[in-house]
Amino acid sequence: MTTLLPRILKALDQFHAVHPWDHNAHYHRWIMRQIPRRFDTALDIGSGSGDLARLVGTRAKSVQCLDADPTIVARARELTAPAVPVTFTVGDALTDIPPGSYDVITCVAAIHHLPFSEALTLFRQHLAPGGTLVVVGLARAQSSGDRLIGTAAVPLNVAMAWIKNRGRRSARPASMTAPTRPATMSFADIVRDARHVLPGVRLRRRVFWRYTLVWHQN
Repeated sequence: MTTLLPRILKALDQFHAVHPWDHNAHYHRWIMRQIPRRFDTALDIGSGSGDLARLVGTRAKSVQCLDADPTIVARARELTAPAVPVTFTVGDALTDIPPGSYDVITCVAAIHHLPFSEALTLFRQHLAPGGTLVVVGLARAQSSGDRLIGTAAVPLNVAMAWIKNRGRRSARPASMTAPTRPATMSFADIVRDARHVLPGVRLRRRVFWRYTLVWHQN
């Protein structure tokens, strides 16, 4: 078994290298169900190649996007038609948020790059009355529940990769070229800190190594 496991992991890595798919984009439709059909302003933190921002831009009058990586921001601008009401800015999420308040704030696979409680506090300050904050994040596996969900996701991950790529060899999408880092907080830590900053927040573990957070400003 000790020699079989590395072989299995290597085979999975090779499979996903030729059949890549974006786990974050998997949750975009879910995010769209959490936000209003029409609203004025949105902010997308860690906007990457802009896939989610362009979706949000079909409902918002304007979408401000912020990402620390200039290469992925340049790619996002290339992929975005001039008529789409989305603006991409290179900057730090803690210091460079464009001033003002926002009806919707989204943050996908980026908050684990930031001081968690400080980031949530800042998002809350920029959220307009009645506004919605939606986070899709990563957590470090710690509990038996975390490991069980992670193990169950492995065959689902293979199936989704095959379905989304129609069994064909594919190039990595632009959204998967942004810099990444592993999560350091456990889901239990995330729940504790989020409830302290955002009373009434809704959190849920998800498949494909993600969790979701939704909070509404009073």
